[in-house]
Amino acid sequence: MSDTPSRPSKQSAPSTPSAPSTSSTPSPPSTPSTPSASSAPSTPSEQSDDGSGPGPAPQDIAPQPPATISYREQHSRATQPQRHHPWPPPPAAPRQPAGPPKWLTDVRPEPPVGIRPATFVAALATALLSALLLGDGLGLNLLVVAVPAALAAYFAAQAAGRRPRPWTLVWAVGGLALLAIPALRDAGWPTFLACISALALGSLALHGNRTWAGVLAGSLGIFGSLGPGTAWAWRGLRERAEASRGRWAPMVRTTLVAVVLLIVFGALFASADAAFADLLGGLSPDVSVADGPWRTFLFAVGLLGALAAARTAAAPMRWDRLKIRPGRARGRAEWALPLVVLNLLFAAFIAVQLAVLFGGYDKVLSERLSYAEYARQGFWQLLWATLLILLVIALALRFAPRGGGRDRALVRSVLGTLCVLTLVVVASALRRMDLYVDAYGLTRLRISVAAVELWLGLVIVLIMAAGVLGSRWLPRAVAASAAAAVLAFGLISPDGLVAQQNVARHGSTEKLDVHYFQDLSADAVPALDTLPEPQRSCALVGIASRLEDRNEPWYATSLGVVRAREILEDRPLKVDETECRKLGTYGDQRGFYDEY
Repeated sequence: MSDTPSRPSKQSAPSTPSAPSTSSTPSPPSTPSTPSASSAPSTPSEQSDDGSGPGPAPQDIAPQPPATISYREQHSRATQPQRHHPWPPPPAAPRQPAGPPKWLTDVRPEPPVGIRPATFVAALATALLSALLLGDGLGLNLLVVAVPAALAAYFAAQAAGRRPRPWTLVWAVGGLALLAIPALRDAGWPTFLACISALALGSLALHGNRTWAGVLAGSLGIFGSLGPGTAWAWRGLRERAEASRGRWAPMVRTTLVAVVLLIVFGALFASADAAFADLLGGLSPDVSVADGPWRTFLFAVGLLGALAAARTAAAPMRWDRLKIRPGRARGRAEWALPLVVLNLLFAAFIAVQLAVLFGGYDKVLSERLSYAEYARQGFWQLLWATLLILLVIALALRFAPRGGGRDRALVRSVLGTLCVLTLVVVASALRRMDLYVDAYGLTRLRISVAAVELWLGLVIVLIMAAGVLGSRWLPRAVAASAAAAVLAFGLISPDGLVAQQNVARHGSTEKLDVHYFQDLSADAVPALDTLPEPQRSCALVGIASRLEDRNEPWYATSLGVVRAREILEDRPLKVDETECRKLGTYGDQRGFYDEY
């Protein structure tokens, strides 16, 4: 080693204590010290055995000292992860499939229990009755088919441990009552509304929802069980067949023997007695080979519908768990100012209507419009105004201020005033329709829109009651009011009411649109039968010709058709083509009365 001290390195690392110096210059005794940048690196091999002198000479190639790393570089290396680029690159991990959305997971029902034999038998009875009875029309048969379907749903709900609640009974009874409309009325449009409403009420009875989202989705929720209901039934039947394989064969043999005996002896008795043959022919459906595809389709529809109802009753979708977030609450002035302006506009319109009502008709009619034009002009606009007000109320409640008692009082006062003014607008619209009917008579369209306007007024009243009593019951009350309106609309016989009002109008004004009566149903026959001749025969000729072409069995015939046929049999028509042509029944002209 050199006697000259070594130059300090710019970068040094901690090292072991240095060896004693061999210089001739005396030095103080060495003391243990911490490693420094000026100390020469040494290794343990440089020490002597006893530590008093220099050890063996260093090797020709000595290990290099590790480089000193600054604090900043150490920090940057510690914080930045090292990147490795292997080659070839590893295969990418497969992407996991995205799960269902959270709202679907929330509303999804629990797995249902297995299907019971009673449930499947009731569903099979529904399918058989659908294939045998529904192919000839709608009447009492629709109610007959609905009974085993309801029993299938009841058996499935009982197996799942569900018990009927008061609102469930309300929906179920209301649905069955609506299905009585086809048995009472011949008109097709009240029957269609009744069938759609009955299906919605049945779905609500199976789901048992109470919120707005639950009522709206639950009324159509049965359609979501069409596929799962079939799979549920197939899985349950397969499990039961494997568990009780020996008990199915005797049951099938017994059923086949009973069917064969009924067919053989029924045919013998029918050929032996004509009266028994007529009775048997009237009670049994007329099924032909040509109707096979249509009957098969009705069988499948009945089976799928009954299984869907049973599957829904066993494990319904929980639509009430759908959360509708309220909108961001607005300030009082920002929220109330547009509604106050709208209230002032409604008040101004109502003031003008009152001024016209109390003595202003003559001025309006003489200067601008005729009496009928004034009556017809505003009804549709007022109907749309009522519908838009419901939308305004819904949005106002969504963004209403929710700070405390003063905010609640403000919301109730502003929206309550708007509801009261809307009821006056509804009354004005109905008054316009009344004037229109006085001028031109009653038609199907006019009675329909008047009924809708009345129901909208009822909804406004329910909203006002909810503002005082609380709104928990409001969704179900609105749905029940809609079903009750459809039921009342079918029970009053709209076609009969149209005929009755026009007959009464003919007695006072001697105006009668005989051409319009040709499109009415058999429900209008009792009212048109009171007309004098030749108006009576000319008004009934179209309905009578359609009744002659129809040959429905007893289960597809309504009470309105039965009454109409009895009336026409007791008093046959005396059609004079010349007189009927003058009244507009025949030919291209509609007659002396034309509202257009």
